[in-house]
Amino acid sequence: MHLSDIVALDQYPLDEAFGARCAEILNRDGVLVLPDFINSAALVTLQDESRLGQKDAYFCAQDHSVYLTPINDAFAPDHPANLQVVSSKGCICDDKIAEKSPLRVLYDSEIFRSFVKRTTGQPELHSYADPLSSINIHYANRGQELGWHFDNSSFAITLLIEKPDAGSRFEYIKDLRDADAGDMNYDAVGDLLAGRTQPDVLEMEPGALVLFRGRNSIHRVSPNESDKTRMLAVLAYNDTAGVELSESARMTFYGRLS
Repeated sequence: MHLSDIVALDQYPLDEAFGARCAEILNRDGVLVLPDFINSAALVTLQDESRLGQKDAYFCAQDHSVYLTPINDAFAPDHPANLQVVSSKGCICDDKIAEKSPLRVLYDSEIFRSFVKRTTGQPELHSYADPLSSINIHYANRGQELGWHFDNSSFAITLLIEKPDAGSRFEYIKDLRDADAGDMNYDAVGDLLAGRTQPDVLEMEPGALVLFRGRNSIHRVSPNESDKTRMLAVLAYNDTAGVELSESARMTFYGRLS
């Protein structure tokens, strides 16, 4: 299988000029959505593979702050730094993704990786050194959600495989904090968690590729309100070689080390 069998290259040529246009959008909006990035035949293959793989998924639920930091005793329990939200999902890891899967071919493609570098401005992109973290497929059944949070990484790449019939909305507020300047913007986060602020909703359909800058833009996926499972692939790269997810993080998210 080749990249041309997976990506709609007539619409998305992934060349230098296209990458430059995508970079402008990502830098301006903090998010880039490429609808129908995956062609219909490859999407059907991904949906079939993902449904079969769900039996191997590790499901867990976790309470966490939106900042993904431990409880801070300098603040009250109901302070935005300490307020707990819940994330619940299933996940299968990189070692469960077949060598000939469209996801594997896409992730390993130097053409695709070069496009991501141009779009994000990263000079280098490397796979994870551990065997679990480079490609993940996330599953959300009825009632499962991804709680409000800021990412630790500068950008995320996702591919929507299956959309439920209701719920599972990707909601966000762009640039709600400035992590590099140390501005956590607790008041605005508190307003959001209390329902006094309404977020934007990012619309996407199966086959869409999304690049999102979530380090300063708070976001969540609302609970799945249907019996159709939400399935989403996460393609994770690092800007340096040899990086691996910590053993504690792997146990938390994947339930195993290898």
